[in-house]
Amino acid sequence: MAQLLMPQATAVWLIDNTTLTFKQIADLCGMHELEVQGIADGEVATNIVGQDPVLSGQIDAEEIKRCETDPGASVALRERGNLPKPKQSKARYTPVSKRQDKPDAIVYLIERFPRLADAQIVRLIGTTKQTIAQVREGTHRNAAKLEAKDPVLLGLCSARDLTAEIEKADAKAAALERNLARARADLAARESAEREGAGGI
Repeated sequence: MAQLLMPQATAVWLIDNTTLTFKQIADLCGMHELEVQGIADGEVATNIVGQDPVLSGQIDAEEIKRCETDPGASVALRERGNLPKPKQSKARYTPVSKRQDKPDAIVYLIERFPRLADAQIVRLIGTTKQTIAQVREGTHRNAAKLEAKDPVLLGLCSARDLTAEIEKADAKAAALERNLARARADLAARESAEREGAGGI
C-alpha cells in the first residue's frame, strides 16, 4: 500500500490550498485531527514549508477535487507503480545576508496588512512567532533601528504569495464580520420579541 511522503509538510500545503476537512487531511497524513487543527491555527509545524502532493505525483488533482465536494470521502494516494518522476522543487532557503532583513519585513507586514495572522507572516518570510512578538512589542534587540521594508523587494517572498495571503486574511475577516453581523441581528430580533412579549402581558 502506498504511503504518503512528508506527511506534515503535505498537511500544511493541503490546509493552505484546499478545502478538504481536517478529518480528511488527518486520515490521509496519518495524523490526529487535533494536530491538523493545530497546524491550521499556526500552533504546530510553524517552520515547515508546505509540500504539494500533486506536484510530487503522490495524489491526482482530480482526487483532491472529488474529496473537496464530498467531505465524507477519503483521499486516495496514487499507487507507487503509477507515480511519475517527482518534479524537483526548490525548498525555500534564506541566505544569511537576508536573514537580518526579516525584522524589517515584519514591521512592514504588521503596519501595512494588520489583518495578516502571525502564522501567515511565518509562512511568507520564514520567521518565527517569537520574533514577530518581539517586533510587535518593541523588545527585539534591534527595535530602535527597525524600519518597514517590503519583503517582496527584499527577496523574502514573491508578490504572488503575499497577495494570496492578503486575500486569505481579507476573506477570513469578511467572514468573521458577516458572522458578527448575523449574531447582532439575531440578538436584536430576540430582544425585540422579548419586549413585545413583555408589552403584551
